[in-house]
Amino acid sequence: MTKPESAVHDYDVVISGASLAGSAAATLLARRGVRVALLERRSDPAAYKVLCTHSLTANAYPVLEELGLVPELEKAGAVRNEARWHTRWGWIHPKAAPAGPALPYGYNVRRSTLDPLIRSRAAETPGVDLLLGHQVTGLIREAGRTVGVRASTPRGEREIRARLVVGADGKDSAVAKFADVPSQEYENTRFGYLAHFRGLPLRDGIAHTWFLEPDMAYAFPNDDGVTVVAVVPDKKWLPAFRADLEGSFLSFVRDLPEAPPIDSAERVTKIIGMVDYPLRSRRPTAPGVALIGDAALTGDPLWGVGCGWALESAKWLAEAIAPAATGTGDLDRALAAYARGHRRRLTGHQKLAIDFAKARPFNPVERLIFSAAARDESLARHMHLFASRLIGPLRFLNPVVMAKAWLVNLKHRGA
Repeated sequence: MTKPESAVHDYDVVISGASLAGSAAATLLARRGVRVALLERRSDPAAYKVLCTHSLTANAYPVLEELGLVPELEKAGAVRNEARWHTRWGWIHPKAAPAGPALPYGYNVRRSTLDPLIRSRAAETPGVDLLLGHQVTGLIREAGRTVGVRASTPRGEREIRARLVVGADGKDSAVAKFADVPSQEYENTRFGYLAHFRGLPLRDGIAHTWFLEPDMAYAFPNDDGVTVVAVVPDKKWLPAFRADLEGSFLSFVRDLPEAPPIDSAERVTKIIGMVDYPLRSRRPTAPGVALIGDAALTGDPLWGVGCGWALESAKWLAEAIAPAATGTGDLDRALAAYARGHRRRLTGHQKLAIDFAKARPFNPVERLIFSAAARDESLARHMHLFASRLIGPLRFLNPVVMAKAWLVNLKHRGA
């Protein structure tokens, strides 16, 4: 005898992880009529991710707007993330054309501000049950398909059944592991350390990134007058760097071109690091399972794209599977559509990041584009669109742009 629908599924969707990707997905799914259990292993509703670039690229803005978070971020002091990039040819500083629209922007905002905001938005959404202190310890499988999770809770072990289990639980995703989702891992031959400072002015009050070939650094102004400073050197420097962590960090920053006045600033956090942070790609679906955010694709933190892709992948999943998750469509077909879209949108970006993570100097194409962008405002704006992940690699490196870059550099050489 077939069980009644209410007995078969406790929820339509169970999401493991109530950070950016999970909270956004829960909110967007519930608004589409999906019953969601949002599981978070930590018991504190104000918990947040510490190791992060604390920046949302402009591609995330439409998702923030749909979630209704833009006014709250502005009120909380999030900084619109205009940026300038140092290269050996000079600074690239994208600016809006005199008669054109403003450049698209995202926000620099600390995760201590952002995570509680987005989690509370999910918790207050009808159809979402936020279950704090719930850590997934296994999956329920029937006939080769995932039909729920087992979770450790403050009251002991429990089972939660659903049509779909979503892994929004980060680069070391337990959901992906329990579902035997294959993973491809690529070495990142840079390491990184960052800290937060107060009283650290930046030129024009905007973000700075230094391309030192192959070493990197950035400084992002954030909410509440805090600036996030990170250094990302080649791993060959790691033993000496760690021997005197604070001295090495400060010395690296002091030596940057047009360095921010780090010695007059107040450091308000520890110097924390990512000594080994490989890039990781997983197939974003399995029978009864979907992966979003870093669980599906972990990019190089250097580019600050993880938060934006977490929000975007949550939106892509909600749009693809919401009807099927409520039982009115083919879930496997919906998951296949999500997987295709995820691969189409992000694979090219990830391939470029994998190559650049080898800690090498610019290749000939990069030299052409970066040098021209330092000399031409329209090419600087074009770079901004790519850095914001609003265009993909094919548009970024299209033949018209390459030809223009060549002409700009030819004119400069003639001058």
